[in-house]
Amino acid sequence: MLQELMLYHPSFMYLSIALISLAVGSLLNVIIYRLPIMLQAEWKEQCCELLDVKNKEEQTKINLFLPRSFCPNCKTQVKSWQNIPILSYLFLKGRCFYCKHPISMRYPFIELLTMLLSLYASRHFDFTMQLPFALLGIWILITLIFIDLDHQLLPDSLTLGLLWLGLIANTQNLFTSLPVAVLSCAGAYISLWLFIKLFYLFTGKIGMGHGDFKLFAAFGAWFGWIYLPLILLFSSITGAIIGIIYLNIKKKSRNTAIPFGPFLCVSALIAMFWGNSIIYWYLNLWM
Repeated sequence: MLQELMLYHPSFMYLSIALISLAVGSLLNVIIYRLPIMLQAEWKEQCCELLDVKNKEEQTKINLFLPRSFCPNCKTQVKSWQNIPILSYLFLKGRCFYCKHPISMRYPFIELLTMLLSLYASRHFDFTMQLPFALLGIWILITLIFIDLDHQLLPDSLTLGLLWLGLIANTQNLFTSLPVAVLSCAGAYISLWLFIKLFYLFTGKIGMGHGDFKLFAAFGAWFGWIYLPLILLFSSITGAIIGIIYLNIKKKSRNTAIPFGPFLCVSALIAMFWGNSIIYWYLNLWM
């Protein structure tokens, strides 16, 4: 039945993916907002336990499912019809139904971005075994981008999940062979770790966090070694250019920390879709 739909009714499949990815985009907004809060609460509890002190700050327990969606400003629970991806934002004119506080444009943007990237992945990989893994990878990368932008944090639950997902995909040789994936994963982590240790030795500055190492290792698990120089080079160049522009516009010092994870994630998306074309173009340029 599914094969017949893919063969004779591809428009139905694309429509289904569009609707599913919009719903996923709404879920990603929840994860981006709540996961850092959950991690901070967990770390604070562990610190209090380690120091044998009582945590005096009483916070409402929050997880990815409870309490139900609420307005961050007035804390009023959002009804189902106010939580429809993109449409509710347009209907509410970008404001909370209750307190009229502006709703960030980022919510519908993430939903739209998730849908567009999912549809492009469906076209790029067609309805093959690569597609479900690619979709899951894209959704994790979107989440990592915005969490890192907000908190300069790359949660292990996401980076390591992405790493294991890549290794599982490559047990079927979907993106590269499994031996290459495993060796590239280890090599990516060690090479970036050594580079940053040398950078600290010569400059006395910490160039990036361990979350970036794990994220780069995940890309090794997905694509193998051949795309790693491309990802690192592109992310470094774009990170430097955008970082300089940002520091000049905001009048901040050069010591201001800028998250590197988003540049790595965007570079990985470029490698996923156009990596082969870029590498072939580069080789033809010199040969």
